[in-house]
Amino acid sequence: MVYRCRFDEALGLSIEARTAYARDGVLVLEDFVPAAQCQGLQQRALELVAEHAPQAPGTVFSARDQRYAKDAYFENSARGIGAFFEAGAFDAQGRLCVPLERAINKLGHAMHDLDPVFQAFSHGARLQAVADGVGLGDAKLVQSMYIFKQPGIGGEVNCHQDATYLYTEPQSVVGFWFAIEDAHRGNGCLGGLLGGQRGGLKQVFRRQAGGALQLEPLQADLRWDMEALEWLEVRQGTLIVFNGLFPHLSEPNHSAQSRHAYTLHAVSGQATYPASNWIQPGGMPFTGFV
Repeated sequence: MVYRCRFDEALGLSIEARTAYARDGVLVLEDFVPAAQCQGLQQRALELVAEHAPQAPGTVFSARDQRYAKDAYFENSARGIGAFFEAGAFDAQGRLCVPLERAINKLGHAMHDLDPVFQAFSHGARLQAVADGVGLGDAKLVQSMYIFKQPGIGGEVNCHQDATYLYTEPQSVVGFWFAIEDAHRGNGCLGGLLGGQRGGLKQVFRRQAGGALQLEPLQADLRWDMEALEWLEVRQGTLIVFNGLFPHLSEPNHSAQSRHAYTLHAVSGQATYPASNWIQPGGMPFTGFV
């Protein structure tokens, strides 16, 4: 069973919490973010949707053939702010069939650097202390995502490892997943394979010689042993911290309740960050928590 505790403002992560993280690859820190702060981030996310979604592929164009535009938009979002739609938000003619604010799957991927509200949420001594506690030295923030998991149409996320998409040598990426709303089985909470990080990395997503981004298998068997699956039901304000090799997933949201979450990914500045990774610092170097 996943280890749950509260963050000690004076002492940081306890020995028990650090041991559990090393064993399971995941740690649940309850009541990490006050409700008012969650609500403020939620409100800002909706404002960013209104600002960025009208320029995103799929809002006014036919859904039949937007692959190139969507791919370019996705890549440009690496050091920007992009809005990405739920597949179920469009009808057969490619028109939105739900209100715009209920159509977005996620925002990504650099709000932590570019938006003042998200920047303030994403930095600080408390997060630095958590990073230190799980062994992430010289933490550098690489990616942020605000995930809406919309009611009724929130899509499934297949089992995966974050190190697939943010590869370093040695592996160093850590995910910081904040429950902006309550997350439970009904609305698509996270599920994870405790101890699954010990199985190594199965795939890597990197840029090929011709410039295309592609998944490459690193192991012969890409299947997961789902017997170790545990559902991580959490209240608003919880922070889930997980190793980049920790396999995790979420089910579709068929309920009438959304499941907003905010995710940060950080890597060690002491690790090698390959040029083949899809996110590159460019003219905006990766920043730390403090």
